[in-house]
Amino acid sequence: MQKTPKMVVATESEKRTGSRYPSPHDAVCQARTKHILGDQFDLTQFGVNLAVIGPGAWSAQRHWHANEDEFVYMLEGELVLADDTGEHVLKPGMCAGFKANNGNGHCLKNVTDRPAVYLEVGTRLDDEKVVYSDIDMKAFTHPATGVFTFVKKDGSGF
Repeated sequence: MQKTPKMVVATESEKRTGSRYPSPHDAVCQARTKHILGDQFDLTQFGVNLAVIGPGAWSAQRHWHANEDEFVYMLEGELVLADDTGEHVLKPGMCAGFKANNGNGHCLKNVTDRPAVYLEVGTRLDDEKVVYSDIDMKAFTHPATGVFTFVKKDGSGF
């Protein structure tokens, strides 16, 4: 059997625009697009996305993962990393990482007038919990389906 590499044009891969957050928490992420790259190669141990964040948009609500590591690498534009230590500017060539269960809520904000592009890499696990630092929301993954369920911090629904 001949083995040939699989290659794709990142911006032509499957994409997801906006957020799966319940309203009104989804509003800050409406101008966010993620090109789902890891699935193109049947990767199961980690996910990779090419993310484009429009002017004024955020990557996510400020959050941290209980079980998943995260890594971002800036390609174009400029983003502000907002975390528990403050706000930090990220420019092309810079990167940031977030160890699982460190409790440091983080997100990326585009405060400029042009899109910003970065790669994001994260662990893929069947059992995940996410805590959102500034809002009354948490999420967990259903092991059988891999679907996130969003609830209020007391466990009640939206």
